[in-house]
Amino acid sequence: MTDKPKLLIVEDDLGLQSQLRWHFDQYEIIVAGNRVDAVDAIQLHEPPLVLQDLGLPPDDEGVDEGFRCIREISTLAPNTKIIVMTGNADYENAVRAVAMGAYDFYQKPVNSETLDLILQRAYHIFELEEQNRRLQEQRQEPLEGIIACDPTMMKICRTIEKLAPSIVTCTLTGESGTGKEVLARALHQLSSRHEGRMVAINCAAVPENLMESELFGYEKGAFTGANKRTLGKVETASGGTLFLDEIGDMPLALQAKLLRFLQERVIERVGGREEIPVDVRVVCATNKDLQKMVQEQTFREDLYYRICEMEIHIPPLRDRQGDKLLLARHFLRKFTEQNNSQVTGFSSEAVDAIEAYDWPGNIREMENRVKRSVVMADDKLISSEDLGLVSDESLNINLRQVRQNAEKNAILRALAMKEGNISAASKLLGVTRPTLYDLIKKYNIQVAITE
Repeated sequence: MTDKPKLLIVEDDLGLQSQLRWHFDQYEIIVAGNRVDAVDAIQLHEPPLVLQDLGLPPDDEGVDEGFRCIREISTLAPNTKIIVMTGNADYENAVRAVAMGAYDFYQKPVNSETLDLILQRAYHIFELEEQNRRLQEQRQEPLEGIIACDPTMMKICRTIEKLAPSIVTCTLTGESGTGKEVLARALHQLSSRHEGRMVAINCAAVPENLMESELFGYEKGAFTGANKRTLGKVETASGGTLFLDEIGDMPLALQAKLLRFLQERVIERVGGREEIPVDVRVVCATNKDLQKMVQEQTFREDLYYRICEMEIHIPPLRDRQGDKLLLARHFLRKFTEQNNSQVTGFSSEAVDAIEAYDWPGNIREMENRVKRSVVMADDKLISSEDLGLVSDESLNINLRQVRQNAEKNAILRALAMKEGNISAASKLLGVTRPTLYDLIKKYNIQVAITE
């Protein structure tokens, strides 16, 4: 192991290979004599710097193979800095290489001092960009456990921050897997009760005949098998937060008792007569339409208004602009570290599939798919097959809306792929920086951006 930065030299001239290897002793040198070996080295070693000759075999006298090598390296490792070496009379191809993704070019014959300066500058830029990406990742976690850049989600996070110090009872609504419990925990951690416990109970998972004792506890001898006094979830959460997940599945008979607790802040254990005061904050969540249930008389109207002093709707992942790829990369980092995996990223095909897929199971589905793909992937880049994704874009026949949606989604995707870097995103989109700024303003895109 070495702390030296890695430098990949792509050069088929053995004499020049040896000369460059000897000169750049401040780097960990990796050598490749052709495009295929260079691509393999990028995947295996992930070097921050590449010094590449444009004339590569089998096209030693031409530049097509060199250009192809630049394209493939730029696709696999967009942050790697490629410095192209060309002949004196090859200025036009050098400029074309930079337009294609190379960082800089250097014209032969080799002057070691000049080449040293170019590589030092390139590595300095690489380190600054890496530091910036780490800062951007921190900004993309607006609340503990929440990874988002979607404007609606950012607004929800601000709402959670405002609600946390209060005693307002709130209900989080949204499809399964959208992160309701994660937001509930963030609410608890930001509140003055964060030193107390957050106790969760899934109302859909507890049998109806056990729900009351599970919530309020029971006295010894209250029923067969009740051999000792047992505290319920409400008492256990005293001084903290009680999270009632899937509140829409709570039996009607128990809804009245829950309402009484919320109004009086006292409970009675099953089989007991003593009124016990409990100081607890209640947060609820459901994937059901409680207003519709009230109309159908399957949910008490008075309880609905009691638990929905503040109702927050969490959008599904398919409606969260820019968050798909952001979350996918977050889970990729998480599971590669957990599994000590050699996987380094997603293929371009996988990125397209992630963006195109509707994610009916939302964040939970994404987490499971990425986790499985990290374990099962054979290559360093996860493919769409590893993820088990098939693109299935829905048809929208309103052309104006299609164009607007496509333009906004392209901007959000470019910013996510380039981690907020305006220069890189505008280059990817094929527009100028001022044009991109105008489009960001036009679509009111709220993301952290850098120059």
